[in-house]
Amino acid sequence: MGHHGWGGRPPASDAEARQRIIDATARCVDRHGVTKTTLSDVAAELGVTRQTVYRHFGRLSDIVAEVAAQGAESFVDLMIAHLQGITDPAEAVVEGMVFCVRTIPTEPRLSLLLQLGDTTAFGRGATTSDTIAYGARMLRRFPVDWAAAGVGDKDLDGLAEMIMRLLTSLLQHPGEPPQDETRLRTLLNRWLAPALSRTAASARVTGDSA
Repeated sequence: MGHHGWGGRPPASDAEARQRIIDATARCVDRHGVTKTTLSDVAAELGVTRQTVYRHFGRLSDIVAEVAAQGAESFVDLMIAHLQGITDPAEAVVEGMVFCVRTIPTEPRLSLLLQLGDTTAFGRGATTSDTIAYGARMLRRFPVDWAAAGVGDKDLDGLAEMIMRLLTSLLQHPGEPPQDETRLRTLLNRWLAPALSRTAASARVTGDSA
């Protein structure tokens, strides 16, 4: 690892270098906005060359994705707090999606990918195996007894994938005019909630006949 630049404090490891690049990118975005931030800006913020940044990240959008990911944990905490008391699986999923559509564009770290304009990268990132696994872990934190609702642990991966695909579409293409919360909730209750409601009803029937 090079020892020039870095404000006179070279990182002790590749992990530290990556984190400092992520932090510098966040500062540049806060200052200039994501669409006007370049790799040159990030390199200048760190006192290194563009080639140094490229050794750790191939594209600016890759760094921005990391900035967004690090803002995800606090966002999930807010969403889970918002869902407390909602134990019905269909209602919890619908309300969680409405919360995401309402909140993500206003969260500086989470809205970065949408602002970047690289929507194909966002779409791919939203459906990678790692992201789907993260979505499943998020669903496990919902105040819902998934097993009692007939949704097994492995089923949560499929549910997370469907949610991520729907959220990607809703966030990238909000429509003209954009969906208000009442219309969005009505749409999700009509076409998404019944699948979860039927699963829960089937689980209850199976349990009663056991």
